[in-house]
Amino acid sequence: MAKPTKKLTLDDVAAEVGRYPVEAYAFLSDGLGYTVQKLHANAEHLPEKERHVSGKQLSQGLRDLAIERFGILAPAVLRNWGIESTMDFGRMVFALVERGLLSKTESDSIEDFRDAFDFAEAFEPPARPSSSPAEPIFTL
Repeated sequence: MAKPTKKLTLDDVAAEVGRYPVEAYAFLSDGLGYTVQKLHANAEHLPEKERHVSGKQLSQGLRDLAIERFGILAPAVLRNWGIESTMDFGRMVFALVERGLLSKTESDSIEDFRDAFDFAEAFEPPARPSSSPAEPIFTL
């Protein structure tokens, strides 16, 4: 009798890859959902193929989510997880693709994540998610 195959978890991937902690993969997973929702209205009702996002779109969504969640600490949190460029997002995504936890299209490549944005500039104050209003948060 064949032994049932254990479904991989983000913990398993983080341990196997060793480069990024499980918190980084969990953030990536949340960011993927966040990005799909931002780009595709009613995404939960769309077929998987129509919920696709590009490497650049996902990178931007992850930037926006980091700013929403962590504010001015976003770059420090990402650096603490070993994420210092958008290529780190790509390495994480493709680690999940290689293990069957994410899918990709024929045209998707890790190179789609190269220089999607400049980390130093993307988180400079007053960094806001791309959909935020231009007005200051605080007024005196």
